Amino acid sequence: MTGLRRRASLLAMAALACGLPPRAARAGAQAEEPLADSIRTALSAAIASSAPPKPSFTDIEQRLAYLRWLGTMSERLKKRKSEAHVRLEFLETLWYESTRAGLEPALVLGLVQVESGFRKYVISSAGARGYMQVMPFWTRVIGDGDPARLFHMQTNLRFGCVILRHYLTIERGDLFMALGRYNGSRGRAEYPSAVFAARQQWLMPGQR
Repeated sequence: MTGLRRRASLLAMAALACGLPPRAARAGAQAEEPLADSIRTALSAAIASSAPPKPSFTDIEQRLAYLRWLGTMSERLKKRKSEAHVRLEFLETLWYESTRAGLEPALVLGLVQVESGFRKYVISSAGARGYMQVMPFWTRVIGDGDPARLFHMQTNLRFGCVILRHYLTIERGDLFMALGRYNGSRGRAEYPSAVFAARQQWLMPGQR
């Protein structure tokens, strides 16, 4: 067992020992599906890119809008993540990975809320892991095969965002169906409705 795998396993067990439930109410269970070689290559490339989650802006207004978003979301997340630097690192990474995948940050925040309740080390009964409850088989299909990496914040958020983007492409832009596929409940309303409801809590003033 590698040091990283051992550390992740110990942290997960510690989280359970502290009384955290082993899964969120609607933890995802993506089904493994055969991927065309071109799709697997594209997804692997999207996962492998190591760019840091630090945005750059050419427009000062865009930068100010980002900073306003960061401050507003940090205040809303305070009850779930009490340490300011932890909140900011999480939000910076989530914003980077969601926009990188062409997803709305409020939607991804809503999905994280429903899937894991913002708990980094939660594991579902189906084996889905981390913030976005990514199934371990994805690390074998498009990653390096080490499911322990799914407890790493940026890795988990990147996998989750890339997978949701993939499902959105498959479903030709139908977010309802893409969310159902992400959760393993395609065509049923419960999960997409829960994510859409949670998304409302993460919209900026004036977006509702």
